[in-house]
Amino acid sequence: MREILVISGKGGTGKTSLTAAFAHLAREAVLCDLDVDAPDLHLLLSPQIETREDFIAGHEAVIDPRRCTGCGECLARCRFAAVVSDRSGFRIDPLQCEGCKVCVRFCPEGAIDFPERRSGEWFRSRTRFGSLIHARLLPGAENSGRLVALLREKARELARSAGRRLILSDGAPGIGCPVISSLSGTDAAVVVTEPTPSGLHDLERVLALCRHFRVPAGVVVNKADLAPETTRSLKAECRENGAAWLGEIDYDERFLAAMTRRMAITEFCDDGPAIAVRRIWDGVSNMVSRPVRAC
Repeated sequence: MREILVISGKGGTGKTSLTAAFAHLAREAVLCDLDVDAPDLHLLLSPQIETREDFIAGHEAVIDPRRCTGCGECLARCRFAAVVSDRSGFRIDPLQCEGCKVCVRFCPEGAIDFPERRSGEWFRSRTRFGSLIHARLLPGAENSGRLVALLREKARELARSAGRRLILSDGAPGIGCPVISSLSGTDAAVVVTEPTPSGLHDLERVLALCRHFRVPAGVVVNKADLAPETTRSLKAECRENGAAWLGEIDYDERFLAAMTRRMAITEFCDDGPAIAVRRIWDGVSNMVSRPVRAC
């Protein structure tokens, strides 16, 4: 079983569009959307949900007003300003509560409960390209890295039970916790960037993260024809970091047309950008079909 992760240094580089095209070309892959803070792969794949499960992450404090005597011990001890005092008494602000349990431990009346916190939900769905594992965090919810780890585990279980040899994941942008959780232990990373100064800077950071986790990385430059000189700088950055150069995609309004029709670019047309994406997919397939030196 091989895992391919598509990531980027920032949002809006075309990462999800490329992942959807890869899913169309791979056919037999288990798909996974690991951008749990802002998932959007489902917008292109129109999934039919088969199973839905709550995502439980940690606990939160809840004051029972019937048992609370208003002593203020919780207010004095909370370091996160989660305890609110008003005319109705004391209560916990769930957006501020870090689940440290200090108030629960020191409440003299035992008036604070500590139930599990529902932070979102995850799904197993069916799409025209295969099964999709995806999720959604509730607004303000945390533990995105833990949810990413859960989704990867479920994708592996599904791949084993269905006899699939490839997991294709759409990762989060940046280099934060969800990306780290997505990247560690994967077989190859496809990094999508743009020919801008920020794109070059973000590429340096993402490739450094790939080196840290010893994950082979390949680079795709989207809208490469808008700044050819910067594209050449990106190619030089790949050589310096030992990353594979997978190819370039020129700016083409057919990507937007495909998205509005909820289609992958390789479904929408056979020429232009679709040819470029097919060549890139061939390069990605070569990366995971033979041993590759980690960048």
